[in-house]
Amino acid sequence: MLHPQARALLDMLVERGIPPVDTLPHAEARETYRERRAVLQPLPQAVAEVRDLTAEGPHSAIAMRLYRPTHAAGEVPPVLVYFHGGGWVIGDLDTHDTLCREIANASGVAVVAVEYRLGPEHRFPAAYDDALVATQWVHDHASSLNLDSRRLAVGGDSAGGNLAAAVTLAARGTLPIAFQLLIYPATDMRRGHASHATNGDGYLLTSRLITWFHDHYIDDTRHDLDWRASPLLHADLKGLPPALVITAGYDPLRDEGLDYARALTEAGNQVSYVCFERQIHGFITMGKVLDEANTAVALCAAELKRNLA
Repeated sequence: MLHPQARALLDMLVERGIPPVDTLPHAEARETYRERRAVLQPLPQAVAEVRDLTAEGPHSAIAMRLYRPTHAAGEVPPVLVYFHGGGWVIGDLDTHDTLCREIANASGVAVVAVEYRLGPEHRFPAAYDDALVATQWVHDHASSLNLDSRRLAVGGDSAGGNLAAAVTLAARGTLPIAFQLLIYPATDMRRGHASHATNGDGYLLTSRLITWFHDHYIDDTRHDLDWRASPLLHADLKGLPPALVITAGYDPLRDEGLDYARALTEAGNQVSYVCFERQIHGFITMGKVLDEANTAVALCAAELKRNLA
């Protein structure tokens, strides 16, 4: 059964005549996504420090934002490199500012959010390339930022979870990533899992919108088989750091998130999997109207703290 608060949210969007994202030009969709913050997100928490950073990538500068947790001021905390959701087309540092603050304060882990390049201006693998460069940059500059590079995690929601999973695979054996936080991640660009059909209409993220995101990011269907786009298709998932995989029961991406958790487990990795059975895709940033969003944030923080202690 869909959570009553989620049902009320979906009804409100219909009543207010909010146009579906896939009916908008991508630039307008980005602005609409930013504007939703005031309605759906709690007020941003104070943290000990917020600092804008820039990593020089091979293609362009990559904007990032460091959040130092309030109770870690003066210490050398672990660090989570975080990639925002938004289908590789929308979303930025500001749309996930509140979530990053919440995770930092609740976990005692510093968060570095990454503003990677978006489609359709920058097609696959641009977002992946930026995510990998940013993670390497944070590791290499951790000392100067007063962060502990030995306790490094990556994470993200939706498209950001996809990037976190792919970065973890790419960094295996070269970067000491200690934990991966995957919040309703996209893991298989082929879009053939059963939940794409059962949850593909009526729950905010629709099959039509997923196709819109896909086609703005990926311009050659052969890329769907590339593990950098579809981490579930990687031939070898052994030797990866512990993971928390969160899914939502009414999310088209539910089954590919579950399958990724299963595949990681079968490959011998330590994996915790939690499905918020009554929730919709994107719920973790909606703590102003969805109580279970705050539960999910607390869970993420607890697992970060436990794995990066």
